[in-house]
Amino acid sequence: MNGFDNINALWLIGGLVLVLSALSARRLSFGFILRSLLSWALIILIAILAVANRNELAALWSQATERLGIQDQQVDGQIVRIRMGTDGHFWARVTINGIQRRMLIDSGATITAVSAETAQAADISVSAGIPVMIETANGTVAAQRGRIKRLSIGPLEAQDLGVVISESFGNLDVLGMNFLSRLHSWRVENNTLILEPTRGAPDHGKTERVPAPQRQP
Repeated sequence: MNGFDNINALWLIGGLVLVLSALSARRLSFGFILRSLLSWALIILIAILAVANRNELAALWSQATERLGIQDQQVDGQIVRIRMGTDGHFWARVTINGIQRRMLIDSGATITAVSAETAQAADISVSAGIPVMIETANGTVAAQRGRIKRLSIGPLEAQDLGVVISESFGNLDVLGMNFLSRLHSWRVENNTLILEPTRGAPDHGKTERVPAPQRQP
């Protein structure tokens, strides 16, 4: 069992103990307490599984919304349109070296940044050397530099893209200006971010500009 599993187990045990203590204080029947414990254990287990498999669930959700015609990201020829999320930010469904991720589009970030988990899953090569210091909303963190072979949002694509990687980013992946500056243009209309490729770019070729929420990786 790894550290993550140990933490989940402790949360589960702690939650059950709290629930049991609360129910016992009310002097309820043993059967009612047992059913309540099982219900809470199931809820906690579902929550833990949802967090552990959040990326897979996000991919399934994207597929479902696309089939229902309510997707938040649409492709019109070579133009990509992304609707603003309920949190006021623009989130893109991105493919990094063949794997899908949900990334925050941030014009305030000078470089694309990914979590250690994403870097491992996408097999992103990490450069040897002294870590670089990155300014984030939560302070300064150390990060390693790396290169993404291929990153795409629908038909918009960049190859050999610089990236910074750190466990301090948690599960947040940020698409920075080093990708956005390769676009020909961007604009926001009716809470929709519109990304356009470089003029004359092939359907699956390299892309090359976007304002988005100001948030550091």
